[in-house]
Amino acid sequence: MRATVDRAGLDSESRTPHIKIRRVRKGDLSKVRDVTEQAFGDYFERLLGTRPRQVFGGAQYVHHRWLMEPWGCFVAEENDGKIIGAVVAVMWGTVGLVGPLAVLTNYQNQDIGQQLLRAAQEFFDENRAALTGVVTYPSSPRHLYLYHKFGYKPKSLVAIMIRAVDRLPAGGPPRAAKSSLAVRRFSALEESKKKSMLLKVRKITNGIYRGLDLGKEIEIVDGLALGDTFLLESGRELVGFAVVHTPGVSEAPLGSLYVKYLAIDRALRKAEHFDHFLSALEHVAREMGLGRLIVPVYSAYFAAYQTLVERGYQIDYTMVRMKRGKQEDYEDPDDFVLDDWR
Repeated sequence: MRATVDRAGLDSESRTPHIKIRRVRKGDLSKVRDVTEQAFGDYFERLLGTRPRQVFGGAQYVHHRWLMEPWGCFVAEENDGKIIGAVVAVMWGTVGLVGPLAVLTNYQNQDIGQQLLRAAQEFFDENRAALTGVVTYPSSPRHLYLYHKFGYKPKSLVAIMIRAVDRLPAGGPPRAAKSSLAVRRFSALEESKKKSMLLKVRKITNGIYRGLDLGKEIEIVDGLALGDTFLLESGRELVGFAVVHTPGVSEAPLGSLYVKYLAIDRALRKAEHFDHFLSALEHVAREMGLGRLIVPVYSAYFAAYQTLVERGYQIDYTMVRMKRGKQEDYEDPDDFVLDDWR
C-alpha cells in the first residue's frame, strides 16, 4: 500500500511551509546516501573526536532498501530542491522498521526529523503494522527523545558482535563431524522451488512473531546478488535460515560476512543446531577470503547471546532497541534468533 501523499512541512514555529517531505525518487538515491553518511559522519566525529574514513565501514543502506520498499522512503527537501534529510522504512510482514533516519547537521533542531518520522509512521499505519521498531544509540539523548516522542519505548540492548575468521589451511577445510544437518543456498534452488521455500521460511518467522515475514529481504538479496540466504536442513525439513550479505553494495562492511537475520525453527531449537549453523557461516567467510563474521544479537535472545560468547564472539558496539505496538516484548530467551533492525 502507498504511504501518505507528498506534503510540505512547517518550520519550528509552524510558519509558511519551507520544507517539503516527499517520497524518494530513483534520481535521489546517491544524494540520500551522501546526506545519510554526512549526518552520521558528523555524529561520530562529535562522539569520538575523529571522523571515520568510512562512516559505516563500507556498508550501504539506501539503494536496495528503496528497491524493496520504495513507498517507505522519504526525503526532506528545501524549496530550491536541496535534500537535507531522509528516512528509510521497510515492512517485514506485520513488523515495520525505521532506519536510517538522517538530517544534515546545520538543519537539525528544526523538527525536520519529526516530519520524516511522521511520514514513516503514516506508511506503517497504512500497511497495518502491528509492531514498529528502531535501534538507536543509547548514549544519545537526542535520538532517544525523538523516538520516545512518537511512542517508542526503549527496551534491551543489541550487541553487534564480531569473530575473526582464520584463513583456510593449505590442506583445505577440516573434515566435519557426521551430522544429519546440511546447509545449502537459496540462490541454488530452481526458480520453481523458491516460492515454496519462502513459505517454509515464513512458517519459522510466523512462529517467532505472528505475521513476521522476511520474504522481501530474501528476494532482494537474491535478485541483486547482495549475498545469499542459507538454508539449514535435516532431510526435507527446514531447521533454520540465515539472510547473509557479502561486501560490495550491501550492508556488509568491507572484509566481513554479515548476518542480517538468522532463525532456528522454534519447534526444532537446539543449541547444537545454532552452533552448527554458525560454523557453516564461518566456513563460508573463510572460503570467500573474508576476515570476520559480523552478527547482531538482541540481548532478550539470551540463549543466542550466550552461544556467541562461548564461541569467542566479541562485542564491537551496542545499540538500544525501541518499540511501539502490539506484543512489544515477544522475544523468547530460549529462541535462537539474530535480527538486525538497523
